[in-house]
Amino acid sequence: MASSPILDNPTRTAALLAGAITLAAAVLILAVVGSLVAAAGFLAVGIIAAGMVFAWRLLTPQHATEPRTIDWEFTRAVAQASSDAVAITDRAGRLVCANDAYEALFAGFPTPPGLPLDNDGVALLGNAGRIAWREGNGVVRNLHVGVHRVCARITRAGDEGDMLVWRFSVTEEQDVAASTEALIEGATGDRLGGAGVMAALICPDGRVRAANRVLAQRALGGGERLEGRDFARLLITDSRGLVRFEREGLDGTPLRVVQIPFMDSEDAPVLVALLDDEDSAPAIGASASAHVRSLVSLMPFGMALVDREGKFLQMNDAFIRAAGVDARTPPLYPGDLVVREDKAAVADAIRRFAGGATHSSDMAVRLKSHPEEPVALTIAGARGLGDAAVLLSLKDNSEESRLKREVAQATKMQAVGQLAGGVAHDFNNILTAIIGHCDLMMMRHSPGDSDYDDIQQIRTNSNRAASLTRQLLAFSRQQTLRPQTLQLPDVVAEVSNLLKRLMGEQIRLDVTHGRNLGAVRADPGQLEQVVVNLAVNARDAMLAHNPGGGGTLTIQTKSVTATEVRAMASDILPVADYTALVVSDEGGGIPPEILPKIFEPFFTTKEVGKGTGLGLSTVYGIVKQSGGWIFAESKPGQGATFTMYLPVHAAGTVTRVPASRPSPKPVEMWGTGTILLVEDEGMVRAVAERALTRQGYTVMTAENGEAALELLDRNGRPDLLISDVVMPTMDGPTMVRHARDRYPDLPIIFMSGYAEEQLRRSIDLDNVAFLPKPFSVQQLAEAARDVLVGR
Repeated sequence: MASSPILDNPTRTAALLAGAITLAAAVLILAVVGSLVAAAGFLAVGIIAAGMVFAWRLLTPQHATEPRTIDWEFTRAVAQASSDAVAITDRAGRLVCANDAYEALFAGFPTPPGLPLDNDGVALLGNAGRIAWREGNGVVRNLHVGVHRVCARITRAGDEGDMLVWRFSVTEEQDVAASTEALIEGATGDRLGGAGVMAALICPDGRVRAANRVLAQRALGGGERLEGRDFARLLITDSRGLVRFEREGLDGTPLRVVQIPFMDSEDAPVLVALLDDEDSAPAIGASASAHVRSLVSLMPFGMALVDREGKFLQMNDAFIRAAGVDARTPPLYPGDLVVREDKAAVADAIRRFAGGATHSSDMAVRLKSHPEEPVALTIAGARGLGDAAVLLSLKDNSEESRLKREVAQATKMQAVGQLAGGVAHDFNNILTAIIGHCDLMMMRHSPGDSDYDDIQQIRTNSNRAASLTRQLLAFSRQQTLRPQTLQLPDVVAEVSNLLKRLMGEQIRLDVTHGRNLGAVRADPGQLEQVVVNLAVNARDAMLAHNPGGGGTLTIQTKSVTATEVRAMASDILPVADYTALVVSDEGGGIPPEILPKIFEPFFTTKEVGKGTGLGLSTVYGIVKQSGGWIFAESKPGQGATFTMYLPVHAAGTVTRVPASRPSPKPVEMWGTGTILLVEDEGMVRAVAERALTRQGYTVMTAENGEAALELLDRNGRPDLLISDVVMPTMDGPTMVRHARDRYPDLPIIFMSGYAEEQLRRSIDLDNVAFLPKPFSVQQLAEAARDVLVGR
């Protein structure tokens, strides 16, 4: 096990330090307030608090002055209780804890993601780790560690969210032989015995791997087990070729031996059924055929029997589920299950095996029920099964296919989000230049001039374009949020009047709220936008489906407990307590082929000019950036339901948002001093330079970080440094760190098209201001003025 050291300081030092701080604070109060009573009261409270801390530290075995003490021995004991391989890494990527299962799986304690994985597993695992740092959770399936197939789940944890918990669970492919073995030896084997079927699973070397109890009783006559015995030595054959148990001798009841080759590989076991053949008939009788059908119906994997004419004789439940068969109108031929292009190949294979082919073969086919993804159909010739001539096997991979689709959709949405964020950032640079030049032109014209209205129109449309880029940033989860602790019913109530006006007279609004709703932490303005966007989409869907009658829009809030989430068995929604918002309509529904695309930006089914395709993508981005999940469900003709899950916020860790300051009175924007402006986009640099120069500043410009540092070397300290964040050769934060080494108190303003809170997480610099793009000349002047006057 790897662990981090636990720092500890003497209790006396902590008490003396607390006392000194308390005494100093009391003196300060006395000096500022001038009240001896207030100072004495504060000193008394401080002494009591220090005493409590002193007592706590004496009673605590591990007393540390660090803000958090982690008992790694206890942590490892908890990890040991898991059968999964578990490891914990810190923010620096160091392995600090791991259990024995981790050591056994990876032959030591390598640090994730640098694990002994096949193919591109390390890259996939590293990407999932980065997603976990950003979003809290990451998942990678189908990693290969030697002979094992592993699923990795990564979770950000710790009081400060500065650790990753890596959990690796071995998810081997469904072992059909193992499942069959468990069935034969369990209650299913007893039911087969009651039906007169003696079943055994025989290894390639002829030894018994598993057998039901009735077979062991007949073959050995006692309580011994058959496992590991040579199956051939249990049987004898007379001169007529009839098979009997060796223990019963030639006077025993003849047997029919039926082999079912349900797996296609050289080292695969064979399923064998032994049936009493009272009549000693050369062919299997109707009674024995019924036994075989009972055996097929109990198999856990999809099996079907086909006669010599190529018609279905039997399909078990697993086959019906895997093939998507309607049990009320079952198909007549196997070719009826597949798409038109695969019919001929399936029919030829059935005809070949029915004609005498004895081996088995796998072929990839596309089923009518879900033609988008091929499945493996195993075909084998059958002997001794009465009317049956061909045995079909089909694996039910509907769950696997669903998971693949969900993972592919999540990956696609992440990639599209990154693209949308990059496009929005670049477009914001262009809009900054357009809006800035409009502002400069409007300063030279007054209302009523022939050009003034045209310039104003350009600026208005530029602001509309800026609104679109904000929606793109919302989708890519790069917008600035102002989260608060709130209740979802309050958000719905805030927009209820607006919704009634938006819905019109044809749409009825039905709002219900559940009980015991947990508080959530999100930006109330952004959640209002989520509700409005979903409601407007629902209104349009109902009016399009029923222009004369409209319909009912239902908005519901409810509590969803961790137990209920666990019962959902969702691989996407983490198990936790949630407060949910459900928006349902009575429209025409969303077609299945469109449903996976509805959250993609610019995807719309509305007529040209009636929708940007950014409404639902904005909803998706807001929900995801708020730490939540959103799902859409719909059946054609039955409306659509959108369900948003926001995690319940722990009240004990609420960080209150400070009240906003009142709008300041207009102040003079004119200023003096030298400003160093660093921006790689020439058009943005030019308009910002002209705007600041017009306000009275002396402006030096640089196109990148290296050029800016050279200007500092030649000209010394400026009064203010304004810099873009993302630039070639040397980015803004790196350049500012070098500048702060020379001038520690240098005021900084960062310009960026990305979200402020995202930048603050990635930029470890104090006392910096942010100016989001696109900005106007007025906003740039105000930002410079605020920083220089220390507001």
